[in-house]
Amino acid sequence: MKAKPLSQDPGSKRYAYRVNKEENRKELKHVRIDESEQKIDLPRKRFYRQRAHSNPFSDHQLEYPVSPDEMDWSRLYPEFHDPTTGKMKSQVTIADIGCGFGGLMVDLSPEFPDQLILGMEIRVQVTNYVEDKIIALRNNHAQQKGYQNINVLRGNAMKFLPNFFYKGQLSKMFFCFPDPHFKQRKHKARIITNTLLSEYAYVLREGGVVYTITDVKDLHDWMVKHLEEHPLFQRLSSEWESKDKCVKIMTHATEEGKKVERKKGDKYVACFERLPNPVIE
Repeated sequence: MKAKPLSQDPGSKRYAYRVNKEENRKELKHVRIDESEQKIDLPRKRFYRQRAHSNPFSDHQLEYPVSPDEMDWSRLYPEFHDPTTGKMKSQVTIADIGCGFGGLMVDLSPEFPDQLILGMEIRVQVTNYVEDKIIALRNNHAQQKGYQNINVLRGNAMKFLPNFFYKGQLSKMFFCFPDPHFKQRKHKARIITNTLLSEYAYVLREGGVVYTITDVKDLHDWMVKHLEEHPLFQRLSSEWESKDKCVKIMTHATEEGKKVERKKGDKYVACFERLPNPVIE
């Protein structure tokens, strides 16, 4: 008889850990944490095992709004919801596409305290990890109202981005260490393609920035080539990159970035500005 995975075995430590975290998640995920009676430990990654990548073309049974008007952001950012008017005080303006374990969002949060930052992640257990991490951070920094401006949702940015964001809503989009899809027949699944860039240009405001970083030279060349060929994007100079605080944070904040540093690997950065729409006479 085949043994159950540890995550499904009621007698396993991993199962008990996940059940406890799930109960915390249900109770605290969508509530405003004004004060905390006790500290919540940060989640441990070894209890959230998941494959490194996920097929974006599979049916993942995702929930998504029909349009941005239908999206209830108050559930993700309760501190930024005005109960008297029933409206949000701010919109999401920064998106981390394929946010992984959320390191970038955590480091960006104090740098942009008045802006809402959203991570989109397709993998279930990784999304759960980030949710539990944000709950713990909000609880442990309740007096300072820290980390109220970041959250994560499970979604597929390659399919449903315009369902969440209005035209020109975002000011920054991050693509950090995306799946390289090495095989040529898999290149269509890369997160940067001509078609997808048009969608990114739709939700990104004029003057907004696309940030990319990878440790795979072939993927870097691919992303640069497609962005340079798109009429609505223009590459920013290396001088601009050296002065931009987001580039510095992006280079060192993510789990993948730290892994590359430990292995003394290379990191390839390219940033592109969203150009104004051409005037059609």
